[in-house]
Amino acid sequence: MIKTNAGRFFEDYTVGETIQHAVPRTVSGGERALYHALYPARHALYSSDEFARASGLPASPLDDLAAFHVVFGKTVPDVSLNALANLGYAEGRFLKPVYTGDTLRTTSQVIGLKQNSNGKSGVVWVHSKGFNQHDDVVIDYKRWVMVRKQNLDAAAPETVIPDLAAVIDPADLAIPEGLNFSSYDFALAGEAHRAADYAIGEKINHVDGVTIEEAEHMIATRLWQNTAKVHFDTSARPDGTRLIYGGHVISMARALSFNGLANAQMIAGINAGAHANPCLSGDTIRAWSEVLDKAETSAKGVTAIRLRLVATKGDSADMDLRNADGKYCPDVLLDLDYWALMPS
Repeated sequence: MIKTNAGRFFEDYTVGETIQHAVPRTVSGGERALYHALYPARHALYSSDEFARASGLPASPLDDLAAFHVVFGKTVPDVSLNALANLGYAEGRFLKPVYTGDTLRTTSQVIGLKQNSNGKSGVVWVHSKGFNQHDDVVIDYKRWVMVRKQNLDAAAPETVIPDLAAVIDPADLAIPEGLNFSSYDFALAGEAHRAADYAIGEKINHVDGVTIEEAEHMIATRLWQNTAKVHFDTSARPDGTRLIYGGHVISMARALSFNGLANAQMIAGINAGAHANPCLSGDTIRAWSEVLDKAETSAKGVTAIRLRLVATKGDSADMDLRNADGKYCPDVLLDLDYWALMPS
């Protein structure tokens, strides 16, 4: 009897099946400290218990993306261990803050399959949910990933492509209980700009850049227990390189966006996300954002702002996303459309 797990291949998935992912994880202050060491993350709500309490929360929660990485990492051995690439995200909602001492676990349901025309791989869509120790769903999202086939002679499954919403209705965003920005301290937050100061269509160049190093990437993938072979094993890719985990790029770009969006405190939803081009060690990540929409919320002094966050490995000053042919520019690494919560 084989004891080891070689991971699932494309032909091993069935639409409708639910996967219970192994090894729940209790998060501590160590996750927060290491997250802030890996990324230049400075949003005040995630940095200071006192700032969080002044904003109506019981304490500073774990950064939303750090919680996302924990939930995401649970899925890797069952969903993307044999992946060629993680392709995108949709309908992501952050339903409850995650605090020190919470224990997170994850389940995924397979909601779509499509074999690629080359017959060597296919795309798998999953709906993943992260639960805390009270069985509350804290994070709910959908993603799709390209997975190798092991048996090239295996019959192609019936193609099922899920119908995914392009944008989460702001009325469906979950606002953390008690959140209140009516007495928000802009000096401590680092910038004076509130939601009313941003115009729809405005673009912001975040100016700063960070060069990606192998060491930080390897620490991050181990921290989130992301064991996808393309991130760890140089023999898993034809060019002998390790692909930088897409979540590493997301967190780096979000941290860089502090310069110009310091008051976009909490992520409430991910409308869409695409890893447009691969990121490798030595690339320098820069970022720019575009304001797409704004909506009022039921919380005092809190506005939901819809932002496009673009990470590039070139000059971010031109803020170009696509070429004339409609394809992503070759230096674009990430195109992330999300809702954030900001003082009105």
